[in-house]
Amino acid sequence: MELSMVSMDLTLLHCPLCLHPLKPLVYECKGGHLACADCCGERPGNHRQCQKCERGGGFDVRNTAMDAVLSSVRVECQHEGCGLYVTYHKLTIDQSMCPLAPCKYPVPVCGYEGPPPALPHHISTVHHMPMHKIQYGKVLQLQVPVSEPRLLLFVEEDGRVFFLVGGVLDIGVPITVSVVCIRAGASPPPHYAAKLWANGPPGEPKGRTDAVKVEIKVTSSKDPGDVVVQELTFFTIPPKLLAGAGLSRTVSLHIQIDKLTS
Repeated sequence: MELSMVSMDLTLLHCPLCLHPLKPLVYECKGGHLACADCCGERPGNHRQCQKCERGGGFDVRNTAMDAVLSSVRVECQHEGCGLYVTYHKLTIDQSMCPLAPCKYPVPVCGYEGPPPALPHHISTVHHMPMHKIQYGKVLQLQVPVSEPRLLLFVEEDGRVFFLVGGVLDIGVPITVSVVCIRAGASPPPHYAAKLWANGPPGEPKGRTDAVKVEIKVTSSKDPGDVVVQELTFFTIPPKLLAGAGLSRTVSLHIQIDKLTS
């Protein structure tokens, strides 16, 4: 089927009651006024009554022709570099799931907001947060400072950026770390899982110091610096696995990120 470009006032495709884009199923009154299914059945005190029509009455007739029109009207995604066309009444949902939906850099004082593929350049030119390259399915070993257990992981394969976040700790309190994927929180698959484990200081008996390997679900967020703690799954590292003393303490952390297709 050939697609054609047309120009029109898109507010004509909005429900006059809730002012949101009409979506199937659409109903009309005897005077031809339209309403979405939710509105024509849910307005308090005006149950299914048309307030614009001189004839009165309710929205009792399905407008299947308008349903077909609404299912076919597509507009371009507004995110720079996307270029995809999406059904108009699904625009808000689809844009929230777009891979190029603007995301924030995980530092409160930074006002940067842009598509995830642009984050590495911004980080390398403006900030000094450590960033390490990682490959899906392969283990990356890092010496993570306990004083500020925060760093970024960059996957060259698809430009995805992950944020390793840890808690602020006191001496004798376990470290907790988690992984956040910097992208729209409502993004569709692929989803991600992270395997994390830690080794104890050199010279300690292996059986006494090795941490239990854990696998956690990776949360997606467009604002990883403000992600709700309850949404994260944390890996707890006991103090006996830390090397050094005071603010110079580090943990030998192993990370593996797996891409899940479903």
